[in-house]
Amino acid sequence: MQISEKYNPQETEQKWYSYWLENKYFHSEPNDKPPYTVVIPPPNVTGILHMGHMLNNTIQDVLVRRARMQGFNACWVPGTDHASIATEAKVVAKLKSEGINKSDITREEFLKHAWEWTDKYGGTILEQLKKLGCSCDWDRTRFTMEDKLSQQVIKSFVDLYNKGLIYRGYRMVNWDPEAKTNISDEEVIFKEQNGKLYFLKYKIEGSEDFLSVATTRPETIFGDTAVCINPNDERYAHLKGKNVIVPIVNRMVPIIEDEYVDIEFGTGALKITPAHDTNDYEIGQKHQLKMIDALDDDANLNEHGLHYAGKNRFEVRKLIAKELEEKDLLLKAEDYVNKVGTSERTGAVIEPKVSVQWFLKMSEIAKPALDAVMNDEIRFHPEKFKNTYKHWMENIRDWNISRQLWWGQQIPAYYYGDGDEDFVVAETREEALALAKEKTGNQQLSADHLKQDEDALDTWFSSWLWPMSVFDGLLDPENKDIQSYYPTSDLVTGPDIIFFWVARMIMAGLEYRKKVPFKNVYFTGIVRDKQRRKMSKSLGNSPDPLELMDKYGADGVRVGILLSSTAGNDLLFDEDLMLQGRNFMTKIWSAFRLINMWNHEDKPANSTEIQIIEWFENKLNKTIVEINEQFERFRISDALHLIYKLIWDDFCSWYLEAIKPNYGEGISKEVYDRTIIFFEELMKLLHPFMPFLSEEVWQLISKRKVDEALVIAQQKKVDFISGASSNLIAHFDFAKEIISGVRNYRQTKGISPKESVHIFTNETHFVNKDLILKLGNISEIHFGEKTDKPSFTFLVGAIEISIPLSENLDLEEEKQKTEEELKYLRGFLISVEKKLSNEKFMSGAPLLVVDNELKKQKDAQDKIAILEEKLKSLN
Repeated sequence: MQISEKYNPQETEQKWYSYWLENKYFHSEPNDKPPYTVVIPPPNVTGILHMGHMLNNTIQDVLVRRARMQGFNACWVPGTDHASIATEAKVVAKLKSEGINKSDITREEFLKHAWEWTDKYGGTILEQLKKLGCSCDWDRTRFTMEDKLSQQVIKSFVDLYNKGLIYRGYRMVNWDPEAKTNISDEEVIFKEQNGKLYFLKYKIEGSEDFLSVATTRPETIFGDTAVCINPNDERYAHLKGKNVIVPIVNRMVPIIEDEYVDIEFGTGALKITPAHDTNDYEIGQKHQLKMIDALDDDANLNEHGLHYAGKNRFEVRKLIAKELEEKDLLLKAEDYVNKVGTSERTGAVIEPKVSVQWFLKMSEIAKPALDAVMNDEIRFHPEKFKNTYKHWMENIRDWNISRQLWWGQQIPAYYYGDGDEDFVVAETREEALALAKEKTGNQQLSADHLKQDEDALDTWFSSWLWPMSVFDGLLDPENKDIQSYYPTSDLVTGPDIIFFWVARMIMAGLEYRKKVPFKNVYFTGIVRDKQRRKMSKSLGNSPDPLELMDKYGADGVRVGILLSSTAGNDLLFDEDLMLQGRNFMTKIWSAFRLINMWNHEDKPANSTEIQIIEWFENKLNKTIVEINEQFERFRISDALHLIYKLIWDDFCSWYLEAIKPNYGEGISKEVYDRTIIFFEELMKLLHPFMPFLSEEVWQLISKRKVDEALVIAQQKKVDFISGASSNLIAHFDFAKEIISGVRNYRQTKGISPKESVHIFTNETHFVNKDLILKLGNISEIHFGEKTDKPSFTFLVGAIEISIPLSENLDLEEEKQKTEEELKYLRGFLISVEKKLSNEKFMSGAPLLVVDNELKKQKDAQDKIAILEEKLKSLN
């Protein structure tokens, strides 16, 4: 068979992905096989592939492909999230570029533009995932704004409202003035910013004296309704019950007392602006203070801002500081660093704002979701995230589920009057009308009298149903798909959305199906650059994943990104790892070409070949057991390392080298057939990690039928490794150490690998003598003998191996090198013995660490003894 000299990733990837799709290998329907279900964390419909997606989806694909090859009915559901804030922002920007303001068009017109934008750009990231090799069931692709999923979101809202879990309330929220909507606490990112701490003068009523009040936001004084002191602060005891005048505003406000005030911060006097600070809001409620909202939705000062009305809050901050100074109302201003809340989506500085919103009560549905994780009904990998989850769930607050957006599921509340309770909640306008007539007793009401709530639901309120809604579980709770595929098996996600998504999916699953939505959660780390910075477009430190795949091949990138990725730990991206992945592809391809070039002859395998075949078969079986153990522990990177070493070191470097026929000779057909079987098993192990290369090699090894494609081939099952097998592997490892020692001798002494050598040993027998002779190019092994010539000596365990030095070597130079090595080893031994004589170390260090130091001590002592003997022979 003619095999091309170089492997072509791009050609191979396109060919086999098309083949897999054409033959529906990724498609799943309920059947008699045990299900293995994964739902993709739906990327934003606005998104394009980044390194975080690469890591997350590669891990998912590894798990799904492996499950498929283990005989499971693997179902990986893909899809995208409508991403209310991000998508609406992009559509608004597009309209603005066309001279259209959102405020000038109707909701229906806006949604038409949003759907056009989504239809045009929405499928980009899913197409990019195909290039990565993701084996999703593309026939099952879902979108959180499609009709059936939206129906389930609305059904859930109505159900929870009818259960008394959803309510409408007037609360302080986080307002994003750029997106023009409120966002949840979890979507607020606090960042350190340099600013000023302003000390303002609040004059005491009827006096020329003043009270100094410190603030970082002087522009909010227009909403001040009190100044608060700590009742235990003796400095201000004489001011209790008095009033002060708000500077510039000239509003008289009371001095109130509350232990919330930190006596040590600032001046110990706090301006209270209930409409513009979360803590002030709580104090305002407690003391029944008036609430004055001085900012509009754009975070500009409104009519309460007097002569600053219409100006932006940050502009006013500078202007008002100047005015305060001019009017002698500013005592001083100091540089100050504080943490400022910003919107995760837009980056805008958040403004606390009081408004009417919809909330979901969380305490009742959080308890069973907390128990499910703490009792390991759902297992977290790594387990450390259980504590993070526990802390959040035990301190959970009601979920603000409404957003002031048009792109999203519109809240199914219908108003028929102006009162706070003049509304009904229903899945359709027709049902709402019937409820409104029943509630009011007014049979003259018509659909035209009803006005639907303008707000949309938080995007997470749709994605918390994802493991159920993708199978239409809320529309048809008994359908075959939901019965077969739910609960799902494993979830792969980032720890940054443990609250947004993971916790809420668990709550929803237990609420609606009385079952947890998945059995395992694998948390990936964050992809960072070498400076440990999170990769982002703004920093310019994130490579283009598509360019990486073009350069190194999808398989190379998959291997590169997984080699350094352990569960829950951040991944330090290094492009050299991609190169390592590509080199691995080249190594496998070269090995396949080598085997393919050998002529096979009808002759029996010799004793050495039988030994190496037995060794590799046992090594393969042992490694399969270890790989499965790593997968059980979700140590995906460690499983890949085992496969990498098995192929590169054990198969390519040792097995193939051992069976390689001499120049001009052929290989035994028996050995060739066994080698092909081994290669096929290696490709099965490799396939989840490198699907394209492995399929290409698999198909070239033998002419396959459609139902024999590697993507659906069954992986080898190994239950245990016997003691005899372990001994066989140990004997071969011993032989490898001797061969490596001989090769090291040749390399360090500059001796050709073709030059044969004699070795002397205190051992009386080697199990793999013929193998050692062949791979070490050794002409004779002198058992139980010691050479009287100057020699190169090394230890394999307690066994001494000596190679008489070549007569061409410079003995003086060898003597000098030996003395230098002795000097180093004696110094090293002193440092080890110093540590072992340290009582604090010996009593505090783990037993494994102490044993390791004791081993270092013995190894150094043995090597010193050998080198001292060698030095005697050189003198």
